[in-house]
Amino acid sequence: MTTTEPESAANAGSDAPAACHQAPTTAPAGPHGYTANKDAHLKRLRRIEGQVRGLQRMVDEDEYCIDVLTQVSASTKALQSFALQLLEEHLRHCVADAATKGGEEMDAKVAEATAAIARLLRT
Repeated sequence: MTTTEPESAANAGSDAPAACHQAPTTAPAGPHGYTANKDAHLKRLRRIEGQVRGLQRMVDEDEYCIDVLTQVSASTKALQSFALQLLEEHLRHCVADAATKGGEEMDAKVAEATAAIARLLRT
């Protein structure tokens, strides 16, 4: 899979923690583990969006049920694959950083990642 790039020079040397490393109850603004691959992720999401629009078109045009279901399966797999990539980047960036700091921050990030994995497994 992919690895994350080092933080930008603008963030280098700052004593403040990266926004990604705040408590899990907040909605931090970048930099996140996926930031280095943001353009590729957006391109991938646009492709998935196109698949979903294709599903709408298929239903509108009364396509055969099994053909629609096949496309639903393809869209679902594409989203699952995207989610796994995002999870990997989160583990490599946010969780790994918290692990080097240890303590409550590490415990919170591991719990947050575990909950995210549990949500993915329920789908």
